[in-house]
Amino acid sequence: MAPKNEPETDTDADGGQSGGVQSVERALTVLEILAREGHAGVSEIAEEMGIHKSTVSRLMGSLVTREMVHQNSERGKYQLGFGILRLASSIPGRLSLVREARPVLESLAEQFKETVNLAVLRSNYAVNVDQAMGPSTLATYDWVGSLTPLHATSSGKVLLAALEADERERILKETGLSARTSRTITSRKELDAQLLDVAAKGYAVVREEFEIGLNAVAVPVYNHQGTVIGSVSISGPAFRFDPEKIPGLLETLKDAGLKVSANMGYTHR
Repeated sequence: MAPKNEPETDTDADGGQSGGVQSVERALTVLEILAREGHAGVSEIAEEMGIHKSTVSRLMGSLVTREMVHQNSERGKYQLGFGILRLASSIPGRLSLVREARPVLESLAEQFKETVNLAVLRSNYAVNVDQAMGPSTLATYDWVGSLTPLHATSSGKVLLAALEADERERILKETGLSARTSRTITSRKELDAQLLDVAAKGYAVVREEFEIGLNAVAVPVYNHQGTVIGSVSISGPAFRFDPEKIPGLLETLKDAGLKVSANMGYTHR
């Protein structure tokens, strides 16, 4: 990087001109700074990037022309423009959660030899939209399309924990906390405490709450805005599947959830 009081030259490792590439990198850095700070002036950006203010001004001119950034006329600072929104808005519609998650589900099923499901929130229930079966899975039940209660399943608890309090209240009032088994949590106070724990730990575990003999664990999947849009779960027979005792399972499942999230445009921070 050239000192601020000296002319800058953009060269690559072979001595050739790479100004185009460097300009792109700098423009992206500017956008990242504005995304992080909300707004910033030329001097602030130049200081952080360690480049001339004149260079930043030229970059801003190009970005303003493309409507990638907008200058606040009163304060003279820049912020992200509507051009960014147009680009971003085209992403979600082109991404299919099922398509992006499928390889991850299959990898988990192969590694842990159990059933892996992808679920989303629909009509007050967790709906399984895809499933991968481990090679030695005992159960052969197809959960795809099944509506499962939020309060009694690992996926459901992950989805509940991510909701705003008023939306969670509405759903639970409408659905109630019926007992699916003798181990289902039917106390609202106990459920609320568990949901706080789910939010803190980043995963939910159920032990025979939905079906006797079945344990499960789930993690959230986020979209490009950081909103929980689904969950990935692993379930198996209670006699052999205790998620919190299987070495590496929770860490691997969390990583899998983040991988699917990244495929959906989520940037983990």
